[in-house]
Amino acid sequence: MTRAGSSGLPRLPGALAALLVAGLCLGTLVPLLLRAGEGTLGGADWASLRFTLEQAALSAGVSVVLAIPVARALARRRFPGRGALVTLLGAPFLLPVIVAVMGLLALFGRGGLLNDALGALGWPRVSVYGLHGVVLAHVFLNLPLATRLLLQGWLDIPAERFRLAATLNAPVWAVLERPMLRAVLPGAFAVIFALCLTSFSVALILGGGPAATTMELAIYQAIRFEADFAGAAQLALLQYALCGAAAALAFALSRGPVLGAGLGRAVERWDAGGLGARLGDAAWIGAAALFLLVPLTLAVLRGLGGLDDLPGEVWDAMGRSLGVALGATALTLLLALALALKGGALAQAAGALPLAASALVLGTGLLLLLRPFVGPSAAALPVTALADALLALPFALRAVTPALAEVEARHGRLAESLGITGLARLRIVVLPLLRPVLGFSAGLAAALSMGNLGVIALFAGQGQGTLPLLMAQLMGAYRMDAAAGVGLVILGLALGLFWGFDRGGRLDAASR
Repeated sequence: MTRAGSSGLPRLPGALAALLVAGLCLGTLVPLLLRAGEGTLGGADWASLRFTLEQAALSAGVSVVLAIPVARALARRRFPGRGALVTLLGAPFLLPVIVAVMGLLALFGRGGLLNDALGALGWPRVSVYGLHGVVLAHVFLNLPLATRLLLQGWLDIPAERFRLAATLNAPVWAVLERPMLRAVLPGAFAVIFALCLTSFSVALILGGGPAATTMELAIYQAIRFEADFAGAAQLALLQYALCGAAAALAFALSRGPVLGAGLGRAVERWDAGGLGARLGDAAWIGAAALFLLVPLTLAVLRGLGGLDDLPGEVWDAMGRSLGVALGATALTLLLALALALKGGALAQAAGALPLAASALVLGTGLLLLLRPFVGPSAAALPVTALADALLALPFALRAVTPALAEVEARHGRLAESLGITGLARLRIVVLPLLRPVLGFSAGLAAALSMGNLGVIALFAGQGQGTLPLLMAQLMGAYRMDAAAGVGLVILGLALGLFWGFDRGGRLDAASR
């Protein structure tokens, strides 16, 4: 069987891509190490580390605990719209974080629906700022991911195991579901914990002061407000080590099916037929759907109302955002395809390196590297596109690698027998068959880049911001209607780019 990375496909670009990614992810450590020795970490820095760990642990814990009954209910029930709801659970991954925060503010903020209702009843209002606000936002963003991860665990339990449990009158929870959760929950927690460590947008808007400052936010403040590059370098090194350890832990705890393989039969759940079980499952599914849909709906409605208040600079910011997103998308695809073609542990390790580096850490290292040669504002857009491409690379590589392996397994031997090798094989055989997965990866990279607020916040000068930065600036100026309008534009562009690339790849493949 021919495998991805065989001699029939070009491997040199993959080696160069691995060197480039490793150089960027590890090379940015050099200026951080050089500048970190010029200062010492203070009490506020250690406080930001404690808060980062605390909010990430709470966010991941709440997300996975709430996901257990939701995933169990989805695994046990079949109802009209179930497929659409499961698909919706993937939407928050594409949702720009700053737009999600806007939706939560429309529901839980000072002027949100909840506080308006409390005020009408004469009850005290609640604040969404601080630790609880950061955790709330992270649960909103990560509960769907936790549910999808746990739901896959339930779906991996063979139908034959449920039949055997029913035959023996054994409790399904004790003999099947609890062992599966013991195997799957640690990995799901570690993945979400790692994601919550990089929470710049959430902490920037909902952090609520020095007591609720994450390390990424502390890096941003050290550079933009204090010009303390030594302090920023120390924090960035600490953040790099933290993210790297969390990513390694998530990888180590990831497991495949833990209860063996089955024959693919449909699962029948004799244990879930009671009225109480049906009502409980319906309540959990309904609550999860409302928790996701209400803030999204409010963000869209408020955005529609704010379209009339859009600032004039929104069009220039839109052009910059599109340029950055398309540039990041092209670079992501080139790197992912090159690494997948090379194959092997080295290519996979290089593709996973960006998981250890957040946007703010990469941006800080690149800022220190470029400062002696070029002003930060001059490099703002290219560096932002580069960082966005690296951050999307692990997800694109995870999609492209198995698809390429399948293409090689099915067509590699025939291509070699016909003498089709090298670039000709890539052009004639591989690329046409990879169009759907490349389209999906392109859409994912473009959507993530369109909503990313990170590096651009460090580099951008006056009149150089992208749409997320413009939205954050409007929110800081309390122009919430205008910010909501910009958020709707970001959401429309992110979803439109994802749909266009994904659909375009599938249509092109279907026409062949």
